[in-house]
Amino acid sequence: MSKSFNVLSAVDKPTIFIYLTLVIFGLMNIYGASYSEEQTSLFDLSYRSGKQILWIGISFVAAFCILFSSKSLYSAVAYWLYGFIILVLILTLFVATDIKGSRSWISLGGFSIQPAEFSKFITALALAKFMDDTQFKLLTPKNFAIVATLIILPMFIIVMQKETGSALVYLSFMFMLYREGLPGIFPSIFVGAVILFVVVIRYSGDLFLGVDGASLGLIIGLSIVLIVALILCRSLSKDYKFLPLILLGSVVALIGLAFVLHFFVFPLNFVYVFSGINALLALFVAVIAFIKWRKKYLYITVFVLLTSMFCFSVGYLFNNVLQHHQQMRIMVLLGMADDPSGISYNTNQAKIAIGSGGFRGKGFLEGTQTKLKYVPEQDTDFIFCTVGEEWGFMGSVFVLGFYLAFLLRLVYLAEKAESRFVRIYGYSVIGIFAFHLFINVGMVLGLAPVIGIPLPFFSYGGSSFLSFTILLMIFLKLDTVRKERVSSFL
Repeated sequence: MSKSFNVLSAVDKPTIFIYLTLVIFGLMNIYGASYSEEQTSLFDLSYRSGKQILWIGISFVAAFCILFSSKSLYSAVAYWLYGFIILVLILTLFVATDIKGSRSWISLGGFSIQPAEFSKFITALALAKFMDDTQFKLLTPKNFAIVATLIILPMFIIVMQKETGSALVYLSFMFMLYREGLPGIFPSIFVGAVILFVVVIRYSGDLFLGVDGASLGLIIGLSIVLIVALILCRSLSKDYKFLPLILLGSVVALIGLAFVLHFFVFPLNFVYVFSGINALLALFVAVIAFIKWRKKYLYITVFVLLTSMFCFSVGYLFNNVLQHHQQMRIMVLLGMADDPSGISYNTNQAKIAIGSGGFRGKGFLEGTQTKLKYVPEQDTDFIFCTVGEEWGFMGSVFVLGFYLAFLLRLVYLAEKAESRFVRIYGYSVIGIFAFHLFINVGMVLGLAPVIGIPLPFFSYGGSSFLSFTILLMIFLKLDTVRKERVSSFL
């Protein structure tokens, strides 16, 4: 009895309170989103609210099992679980039923399980296990390669299952890596790659100066690369005082000469002009790097070459890697298409539902958009529109406020952790929850592309709810170790 009492008293009460509040409010909204007059009870298992209650019960049992488990269990089994989930993900490619083009669900009797949901907390455990060393240095080539492999391997398999949204969640591990010493340049590179991708795609259909093949998107992308490279070349002034200014003048002169030739001699394709200038700049800086033997100059060369190649690969990635509905969602979001096939119908209806809720909302079970099923997937990916319609602006702020308190509390617990294992796992948990929250609410409001990821503890779905609960409860169990150690000294 003392052991049970100690475990329950050590678990973080504010986090449990927020978790239970989100679960209860989430269940109410699932009931509101899926409600029909034929439904006689909240607990009716033939309706989604009843099924969700069943999954909540299963998740609570799993939570108690985790809280009463051994504190050393999760570090001991981390690698075994990782190997197991990778095999399951691969197996899923061959045995899963095709559902809306995705092969990510395994049927077990009357239930369907999505292994990709559980791979997130398992990957977090594997990363925490590998990085759990006071002498660990993230940026050594071997360590960085292993960490990248642990993240990219399940991500790649999930992409093969046509679950791009679930795969993108793995980008959230960058938050943990940044906390553990990843230089700010890496998040900057990611943001820069997104900007280049968007710019090149957005203006890919426009021609620069009317020349065939002169994609305006490519020219803008290459120009951005050139400008950033020239800014980086300021470091050359430490060895050659006026060289950065000479390079800038030379680039401006070459571009000016190209315009003169285009208008007065023969038309030029400026894609080739900027590609040539970038290549010449990269070659010149590489020569300087070898003359002065400065590694940072070589980095400028690598940056120019890789980012220029990325600009040219954007079209291939967009046309051959993304699925048609994903392409359309991006095009509609960027204003490149008028949505003739209704690809953003969900988002438009969700915004109408949220807007119709006003300040106080229409009231529980009184949402017309919800009752008339105008919003597809309104109890899963678009559950937040039910919050907005039935509970209004006040209810939406209440929910988002609880999520913010939830994330801040997890940050507090992670910073209090006495071991790297707990801290690394904790920040992985925070990143996963934050990514789901911001992207889900963003896509409902039309601020992010629709990639189909659930809102934690709100969206209907057994696999997601159970995986989120396990993800959280493992962290809370690991956090109790700190409190148990403190109490042992009292």
